[in-house]
Amino acid sequence: MTTPDATARTAVGTATVGLVLVSHSALLAAGACELASQMARDVVLKPAGGTDDARLGTSFDVVERAVAAELDSGCTGVVLLADIGSARMTAEAVIDMLEDERVVLAPGPFAEGAVAAAVAAQTGGDIAQVVGAVAAAARQITSELAEAAAEAEVEEEAEELLEEAAVVDEAEELLEEAAAQEVSAVVAVRNPQGLHARPAAQLAQLVAGFDAQVTLNGVNAASLLSLMGLGLKAGSEVTVVAEGPAGSEALRAVVEAFEDGFGEL
Repeated sequence: MTTPDATARTAVGTATVGLVLVSHSALLAAGACELASQMARDVVLKPAGGTDDARLGTSFDVVERAVAAELDSGCTGVVLLADIGSARMTAEAVIDMLEDERVVLAPGPFAEGAVAAAVAAQTGGDIAQVVGAVAAAARQITSELAEAAAEAEVEEEAEELLEEAAVVDEAEELLEEAAAQEVSAVVAVRNPQGLHARPAAQLAQLVAGFDAQVTLNGVNAASLLSLMGLGLKAGSEVTVVAEGPAGSEALRAVVEAFEDGFGEL
């Protein structure tokens, strides 16, 4: 896990947004930080769980110290995620006290949101983009719940969940305009354990570095949670589609990464 005195720098030396994970449990906060740090080793993550005397609960002072440490370490901003109930209230109290526009709360799922936020920060996302990644994780979960409800033939509940997850889709018009620039390839997953969390995170970071829109089997290749949702196993065939100014370069890089097994072969 990133240490408390770590400097908020990416591999190219650019300051990043830091994350503070607020939980009633010190173990839960630390575990979520450990998980997220596996996908974003250059991002400063601080657990703020439990009370000062090691009990379950939340502490204003614990959260405030974590935020202050992140700002002192050079983070361009701090995004807080909270697990339940009073954890969010404590985080909001700290934000209100600081009155610093660089410190914000991102509503969303605790574990999935932490991973999504960390990847967004690792790839150079600003505060708004990191908060948006948490919101996208929430929409992904809502969509998955809706699909599960539909499969169980609970039509009424599924319809309500789908309405909550609905977003305006302008991709079709953009695809028609850029159809002539689209390139594609079919590759196979060579990693023995399939496209698990670590290679998926590498792929999302790789794609984010190109001025191109890349999809794998129809999902956004820059979204870690979307990639994980594919459940790709060893030997699975994947259709990669890229478009945009750097579409060809992005496609070549993705194909090479798959052929190399993301460094795991």
